[in-house]
Amino acid sequence: MELQGASILIAGGSGGLGSRLATQLTDRGAKVTIASRSAQPNDRAGIASIQADLRLPSECERAVAHALEVHGRLDGVINAAGVVAFGNVDETSVDTIEDLFMSNTFLPIFLTKAALDHLGDGGVVLTISGVVAEQPMAGMAAYSASKAALAAFSSAARRELRRRRITVIDARPGHTETGLADHPISGSAPAFKKGHDPDAVAARLIDAIETDETDLPSSAF
Repeated sequence: MELQGASILIAGGSGGLGSRLATQLTDRGAKVTIASRSAQPNDRAGIASIQADLRLPSECERAVAHALEVHGRLDGVINAAGVVAFGNVDETSVDTIEDLFMSNTFLPIFLTKAALDHLGDGGVVLTISGVVAEQPMAGMAAYSASKAALAAFSSAARRELRRRRITVIDARPGHTETGLADHPISGSAPAFKKGHDPDAVAARLIDAIETDETDLPSSAF
């Protein structure tokens, strides 16, 4: 994808990784729309924002419409939203499991569906399933499952959308210092080793968009 002038919608664009993606994308000439439950107006040139609960299909459609209204087109979607929970299965409530799948699995699927009618040839969908999609972790079974499901969706959608020349990228970086682990919806984080630099991860993701890579395993980071 040629990023100069491209319009990119970022779910979770106010988060630790999403905000860095937004900044770096505009540095490379893209026009960005941030969508999240906590999105605030951004005065940086080329960045628009909308507050939306993207767990609802109607809100995904509203976010896509906003990107089209502000920037006149939509060339890519980045699913950088998500939540994390810690604890063994017997310690994890049904409500927590539902929240994990709604935020980590259904939200990206809903947003992708909402965007597809507006992505033309050369469009991009980027999902971030993470290393747990490759290596499910004990103490994070439900979280791992929600991300593995997202990776499976991306793999199948990539084959479905190839004829439309829409690239679907699934990225599986290891633990990244975004601050997400410090704010779990349930449980407490174990003692992780120092994670990846989020600025470096964001740059690697954007490089993949520019060079039409389709799969970024944990070894790519």
